[in-house]
Amino acid sequence: MLWPTVIAVIWGIGLSVSGISPYDRTTWAMEVAPCVIVLPLLLGTARRAPLTPLLYALILLHGLVLIVGGAYSYARVPAGFLVQDFFDLSRNPYDKLGHFMQGMVPAIAARELLLRWGGLRRGGWLVAVVILSCLGISAIYEIVEWAAALALGQGATEFLGTQGYEWDTQSDMFLCGIGAIAALVLLGRWHDRLLARLPSHARSPV
Repeated sequence: MLWPTVIAVIWGIGLSVSGISPYDRTTWAMEVAPCVIVLPLLLGTARRAPLTPLLYALILLHGLVLIVGGAYSYARVPAGFLVQDFFDLSRNPYDKLGHFMQGMVPAIAARELLLRWGGLRRGGWLVAVVILSCLGISAIYEIVEWAAALALGQGATEFLGTQGYEWDTQSDMFLCGIGAIAALVLLGRWHDRLLARLPSHARSPV
């Protein structure tokens, strides 16, 4: 129960501070919505189906990325401007970090769920299903952005955060795929060790 409690406290502080005076209230609400949805699930499953510390830590970081992005709108995050100036980029790249995390975090989540309860074993099928699942999540997110643009019209500009880049949707999905691949390559063995340490009542044979 420790990790979900830590996440609840840190996210609670982040949501409270970021919600005081966000750049755009509607954008903030849409961007932080995943945190509000996921947190009860983490708290509700903490005892009977605890996740690995790695996954909890990644979820925590992803939530903070969303909260910061929601507060400033992704195109105006100060840290993004520092990166933009350092690399002489044409746009604030903070949103690309968000889409990279959109691949990395769901990849470990999908890997954990599939190994523990999905009936898959380590190997090519697991890798394929995880990567394709992450790309599917990214596609759904882009569809949600499209729907928001249709529903809100000009008011969706901050939520879309394209900054005038015509290939923004495609590059978002590309970075999601890169994030998923990076998670599997860089974190897979560590994740396996953590899965093996889970309590027997919370771990299926993998």
